[in-house]
Amino acid sequence: MRVVAPGKLVVAGEYAVLDGAPALVAAVDRGVACVVEPADQLEITTPGDDRFVRAALEGAPPARYTFADDNPVRGLGGKPGFGGSAAATVAATAAAGFPAERAYAVHERVQGGGSGIDVYASIHGGFRQFELGRPPSPPLAPVAIGAAWPGQSASTGPRVQQYRAWRGREAFVQSSREIVLGFAGDPVRALRENYALLRAMAREAGIAYDLDAFTQIDRLAATFGGAAKPSGAGGGDIAVVLFPTDEELLAFGRACPEFIALRIAPGAYPRPQS
Repeated sequence: MRVVAPGKLVVAGEYAVLDGAPALVAAVDRGVACVVEPADQLEITTPGDDRFVRAALEGAPPARYTFADDNPVRGLGGKPGFGGSAAATVAATAAAGFPAERAYAVHERVQGGGSGIDVYASIHGGFRQFELGRPPSPPLAPVAIGAAWPGQSASTGPRVQQYRAWRGREAFVQSSREIVLGFAGDPVRALRENYALLRAMAREAGIAYDLDAFTQIDRLAATFGGAAKPSGAGGGDIAVVLFPTDEELLAFGRACPEFIALRIAPGAYPRPQS
């Protein structure tokens, strides 16, 4: 049996999602695969950090579980930030036949916190709205999205801690909520507004969020009628790029050396069969 858990691209609503506001997330075809083969005992093979899959497979049926990146991005020189640890946790959980809810608890315990939005994307797939404590939303209308690499990775944990210590969150959270809920009316405009809101928040909270590379990617996207912003906590990792049509997205991709093509992907549940 082979299980694939997709990666994630946070489109809008970062940081505010930690305070209960909605966010938008796309499950993308840059995830983690697990092949399960018969064995007399539990055997685990991973290409790197195995903390998440080992925690997820505690008490799993004896078998050989072999993990690998699914459709990886080559030659970046850093981790792109597609939520690999969450995808690995969900792939392991599904491969062992455990309920999907287990993945949230395992990932939070090993990572030390977070909203769970990346686990949510890997479980359910598609392009969806996420809100803490709410049941899964139906898939949203598809959008023309891709990604771009700013040239460096970043750590999420310290930025989340700085955000939680910031006392100006109430107005920020309300503004973020309004942008996300109005996204469908004009997605490109909403992405631009969310980027401006996040930059202003980061300045006030003292968070190293923006990069010159993100600004340059956004400016190039604007010349093709689109918009771009960091996907997630910022400071590095990946940028989401959004356009009114696929044609404009492809034109941007031809002009941007850092472009990464993506497809919206299905989730790891229900558990696939061999």
